Amino acid sequence: MFGTVAVPVWLLVLILGFATISFATHFLFPSVRWFFRRRAEKALARLNAQLDRKIDLFKLARRSDMVARLAYDRQVVEAAMAHSVETGVPGEVAFEEAHRYAREIVPGFSATVYFGFGTRAAKWLSRLLYRVRVGKIDKELAKVDPKATVIFVMNHRSNVDYVLVTWLVAGRSAVSYAVGEWARIWPLSALIRSMGAYFIRRGSRNALYRKVLARYVQMATEEGTTQAMFPEGGLSLDGRVGPAKLGLLSYIVEGWRPDERDVVFVPVGLAYDRVLEDRVLVEAAESGTRRFRNRPFRVALHALRFLWARFRGRTRGFGTAAAGFGAPVSLRAHLAAGGTVEALGDRLMAAIAAVVPVLPVPLVAKALGDGVVTRAELLGRVEALVERLKRAGAVLKLPPQGIAAALDEGLMPLIRRGLVTETLQPVAAERALLAFYAASVPEV
Repeated sequence: MFGTVAVPVWLLVLILGFATISFATHFLFPSVRWFFRRRAEKALARLNAQLDRKIDLFKLARRSDMVARLAYDRQVVEAAMAHSVETGVPGEVAFEEAHRYAREIVPGFSATVYFGFGTRAAKWLSRLLYRVRVGKIDKELAKVDPKATVIFVMNHRSNVDYVLVTWLVAGRSAVSYAVGEWARIWPLSALIRSMGAYFIRRGSRNALYRKVLARYVQMATEEGTTQAMFPEGGLSLDGRVGPAKLGLLSYIVEGWRPDERDVVFVPVGLAYDRVLEDRVLVEAAESGTRRFRNRPFRVALHALRFLWARFRGRTRGFGTAAAGFGAPVSLRAHLAAGGTVEALGDRLMAAIAAVVPVLPVPLVAKALGDGVVTRAELLGRVEALVERLKRAGAVLKLPPQGIAAALDEGLMPLIRRGLVTETLQPVAAERALLAFYAASVPEV
């Protein structure tokens, strides 16, 4: 019993290895996890004390638990059974398909990644690219019920929208975005998922997928998760605020009950002196499709050139980026007044358009029209346009030095980019791009 047993070295190494793994799994790892979990809980408590809207437990749940909760939801199971009958596939296969959709949609929020990296990176990138300004904050926002689910609804001008809004609302809450297929590229997908974003297939007609997506959105809304969405469904190709696509809005309305917490929509209008994807968007509009040409090497080259010029002090970025926050819209009040989903979409898009700030470059592009002869004539057009915009209640975010400074700030980038000549004539080949910027200014 106590005799010596000779074993090969490789077997001894294997035995010791399994013993080490077993010890770590049963004794070491649980202790380490407990230590870091306690630290994370204390850090989260301090963070929640600083936020206007606390991070909800739904967002903090383990991703695997949320996937299981969504996949085993009664309505999802019923949809899987109906999908099985309709397509003829076995029930197990239909349920596994629903489970796969749940894994695809559900985010894996990390407060450490969001507030430790995400918001700081968003602030750094926003200020690297633009002078960031807030055009308007409606006073009614301070009166929103703390228990209500807040959903920021925005016009979609640029992919920078995600970055800009993440930073601007970082002091209020963590925001969960609905993002399209473009963000599912590894390793970007892992970062975006950890920021609390959930992925959606915008063009999917699969009834089972849409039910899984609908139930996730409804669960998040019921639990009070602060969300952000672009009702237009995609980037604006013409510069205007477009009509709402009612997919996500209809899910929220259909899943809401009067005895639940209210849902409050906050309209957010976004504007830029320079939209980084402007030429791509104009090309897509002219082609009549939403297929964007992917040019990663060209984008990387332009990014490196910009960074080199920025850090050498040769450029100050791409002008101004601004956001306006409009009066909140209560879902309870809207439905109580007999409102429909369609009316809600129209109301939200009108509210968004009303708070889109007017910036110098779009203002000058609008005033140029078909061209002018002298600078004095252009200045007169800008002054007259500003007066009409003021009377119409538009949100103006112009230099405090006056209209002449606004003209300089708006005209020089157009000349440097070759959209306007030194004689103040629009370049014929660039009229579509000028119209893209001019379209963001309200008609008055």
